[in-house]
Amino acid sequence: MNDFHLLHTEALSRFYPGVRALDAVDFDLTAGEVHVLFGENGAGKSTLISLLAGANTPSAGQIHVRGVPMHFANVHDARREGISAVFQEFSLIPTLSVAQNLCLGEEPLHHGMLDKAVLLDRAQRSLDELGFDVDASALVATLSRAQQQMVEIAKGLRGQVSVLILDEPTASLTERETTNLFALIARLKSQGVGIVYISHRMQEINQIADRVTVLRDGKKVCTVNAADTTHDQLISLMSGRTIEKIYPHIASHPGELVLEMQQVSTQSGVQGASIAVRRGEVVGLAGLVGCGKSELLRAAYGLEAVSSGKVLFKGLNHSRASPAQSLKAGFFYLPPDRKSEGLVLGFSSASNITLPALSGPLRGLGGWLRKKDARGMAEKAGDQVELSSRNLGKTVGLLSGGNQQKALFAKGLTRDMDLYVFDEPTVGVDVGTRTALYEVIKQLCEGGAAVVLISSDLPEVLHLAHRAYVMCRGEVTGELQGPEITESGLLNLFFGAKESQI
Repeated sequence: MNDFHLLHTEALSRFYPGVRALDAVDFDLTAGEVHVLFGENGAGKSTLISLLAGANTPSAGQIHVRGVPMHFANVHDARREGISAVFQEFSLIPTLSVAQNLCLGEEPLHHGMLDKAVLLDRAQRSLDELGFDVDASALVATLSRAQQQMVEIAKGLRGQVSVLILDEPTASLTERETTNLFALIARLKSQGVGIVYISHRMQEINQIADRVTVLRDGKKVCTVNAADTTHDQLISLMSGRTIEKIYPHIASHPGELVLEMQQVSTQSGVQGASIAVRRGEVVGLAGLVGCGKSELLRAAYGLEAVSSGKVLFKGLNHSRASPAQSLKAGFFYLPPDRKSEGLVLGFSSASNITLPALSGPLRGLGGWLRKKDARGMAEKAGDQVELSSRNLGKTVGLLSGGNQQKALFAKGLTRDMDLYVFDEPTVGVDVGTRTALYEVIKQLCEGGAAVVLISSDLPEVLHLAHRAYVMCRGEVTGELQGPEITESGLLNLFFGAKESQI
């Protein structure tokens, strides 16, 4: 890494009516470095990168590129200066092919007509060079979210890029795909590309960051060298909290068996997995992305078929139950992707929160919805997850990721549930939101519910679980309890070394 400033800002600000989204922030990026932006939702990270990428214009302050003051009227202006952004919200056109998306606006022509062969070849070579396993001829609508993320990154690297902005790029990627992305980042660094990187994942900061700038409430707190700063220090700088105040102590009072999965296999790769969950305990399910931990509980809920083995819920055979039957029986499942599976983005937060209760307590005589009761139910559930009442009437798709996740959690609080399965419950949310959601998990567990926590975030399992199962390649490789749940204890099971008690 050298000390050449590719870009820097002076007192960069962005104001909205009554809100200072970004307040006099100084920031710089050097050639060949990864500079992480770290902060809670609403800290100003997204606002800053939108200004750097030309998606928004500053209210005050200045952006300099290679020492020259710049004014970006739009994204195209920034691209001309070599600044390219891959935002968390995808910009792909689903009805076009991957190749058409990658070459949009720069289509190769032959005698004035689109040269489809050259278009496809050019796009496929770009994907192959980046190490992305994606078919350039495929329609974007048919791709997985992880593959769409790869296409977005490939799109961001078109042309001569000197500054690459990545906003939570690994949120949808498997472990192998993340490794490939980090290898690409290392290659870009060696070529002198400066990378602005937004992530809430501490382990990623360890792996790739050179410097970290912490933002809070639209203001810059400080810039630190990643190698000289601990996780606890970053959390304290970001939120003003110590780590002890983030993870609550959850009392364990194991009661009756609620969920038992006996030698369950699925077509999605789970092989002979057995777990048991009791009332009054948090059971962690850990492992690398793609290990089968999500698929196992999705099968229990009815989202995936059980090909062999047995699922027992409250002592009854639940192996062929549908999601609707699971919900009615007292089984709540919170999916990892709130936008595609968890929320109806065009509905208000209140409408989303009360969806699980529509077939039960909110119906009056003749089946009519009791709107006043629905509003009260949404307000009560919103209070429990610290979702502001002013957000209840807003379209949930327009809220921040943290507030969307709070609305998703609140859906599980509108009916009496015996079992809560939280699948990656804090993906892409800040520490403040995490703290509120962890408190909900504590209340549910101590109130007598059974809780399963599926997480790729190791500290989450370490601090919250009373028992933990580890999975690898579709199999349960070990079970740990209490003081056995340590980082080394979990990691030793991540790669398939089965313990004798399983």
